[in-house]
Amino acid sequence: MKALLLAGGTGSRLRPFTHTGAKQLLPIANRPVLFYALDALAAAGVTETGIVVGDHGPEIRRAAGDGSAFGLRLTYLRQERPLGLAHAVLVARDFLGEDDFLLYLGDNYLPDGVRGFLDRARTAPAAARLLLTRVADPTAFGVAQLDPEDGDRVLGLEEKPERPRSDLALVGVYAFTPAVHDAVRAVTPSARGELELTHAVQWMIDQGLPVRAETTTAPWRDTGNVDDMLEANRHVLDTLVGRIEGKVDACSTVRGRVSIAEGAVVRDSRITGPVIIGAGAVVTGSHIGPYTAVAEGCRVEDSAIAHSVLLPGARVAGAARIEDSLIGRGAVVAPAPALSRAHRLVIGDHSKVHLTS
Repeated sequence: MKALLLAGGTGSRLRPFTHTGAKQLLPIANRPVLFYALDALAAAGVTETGIVVGDHGPEIRRAAGDGSAFGLRLTYLRQERPLGLAHAVLVARDFLGEDDFLLYLGDNYLPDGVRGFLDRARTAPAAARLLLTRVADPTAFGVAQLDPEDGDRVLGLEEKPERPRSDLALVGVYAFTPAVHDAVRAVTPSARGELELTHAVQWMIDQGLPVRAETTTAPWRDTGNVDDMLEANRHVLDTLVGRIEGKVDACSTVRGRVSIAEGAVVRDSRITGPVIIGAGAVVTGSHIGPYTAVAEGCRVEDSAIAHSVLLPGARVAGAARIEDSLIGRGAVVAPAPALSRAHRLVIGDHSKVHLTS
C-alpha cells in the first residue's frame, strides 16, 4: 500500500514561524515533526510515499531527501496553492494510480504509529477507513457520526460544526481505495474556498460506499499550534534516553534524562531532565529544564528556561524565568537597558507577547 503524506499547508496558526519555514519542519525534541510521520509510515510497512508540498517544498526536500534514511522511497508532488486536502488527492492522482493508499497529515504526531490501523485496512478493506479520537471541543475538528447499531459504520461527517453530533474527531489518518478519486472530483469548494476531504468522504457515504472508522485512545497531537507543539515535545522527552556527548564542566550539575549532543558546551549550569541540547549549543550560568529542547547553535546565558522549545540559533540572555515558550530561529531574548522603563519590542505578524510588568 502506498502512502500520501500532506505537507503543503500554510501553517497559519503557527505564524510567524511559518512565514519563513514549513510547519512540518518545526522540531519536537530537536527533530522535525515530519520525521516522526515518516518513521510511522516505515514502521507500518509502507515503502512508497508521495509528499504533497507547497511553497516550502525545496526546504522539505532538503530535509527528508529521497527517503532512504527512513527506509522509504519519496516522490515530491507540487501543490501550487493550498486548496484543501481533497485537492491534494487530485494533485497526487498519477502517483497513486489504482492502488489503495494511506493518507497522513504531515503535522500529526502519533507516537503509537499507524501499523495496527494499516493492518486492519488491509485485512478488512472499505472504500474509506477513518481514524478517530474523542476530543473535548469537537467544533475545532472534522467530526464523525457513527451508527449506534453498527459501531464502526460512519453515517456522516461534518467539518468544524457549530453543533457537533458527536465528540469523535478525525485524527488525520485515512485509508482509501481508488473509489476516493471519483469522490474528490465530485465535490465543489467549501465556503472557505477549499476542496474538503470530509465532503469527499460524505459523497462516498451518500453513494452507498462502505466507510468505516475506528477510535483510538492513544496519544495524538495535531501540532498546528504552539500549545500542541509544546505538549508533543513533552511527550517525546518523556521517552528520552540520556546521553552526554558534549562538554559539561565541573561546576555544572545534570539530573534526570538529559541528552547533550557532541559539540555542545555546558558551563556553570544546572540541567534538570528531561532535556535535549543540540550540537554547538552553549549554555552558561543557567538552569535548563525540565521538558526543554535547545536546538543546535543556541546560546543561553544567565537564564532559567523550562517547558520550552528553542529553535536553531536562538539566543537567550539574562532571562529570569521563561516557561511554556517557543522561541524562533535566530531570535534574541535579552534584557532592556538598565535605565529603560519601557518595553521595546520588534514583533512579527500574528505574534503574541505576554508582559508581567
